[in-house]
Amino acid sequence: MPQDRFPEPKLIGQYRQFGKLGPAYKIIETVRPVDQDDWIVLIQISEWGEETEYRYSNIKNDPVAH
Repeated sequence: MPQDRFPEPKLIGQYRQFGKLGPAYKIIETVRPVDQDDWIVLIQISEWGEETEYRYSNIKNDPVAH
């Protein structure tokens, strides 16, 4: 899927965390658009190494991991 249509390509490779106390995850790549304003992206949860799909609309609310 071309990332040039993804609204924030700079997020790819960035680490975020689920809420203030949740585990960190890395944004791996875009998967597919859901609608005009949202995407499904592939993330990897750092603690377990598990990859899963996650919505871009959720990522926007998650803080950057430190």
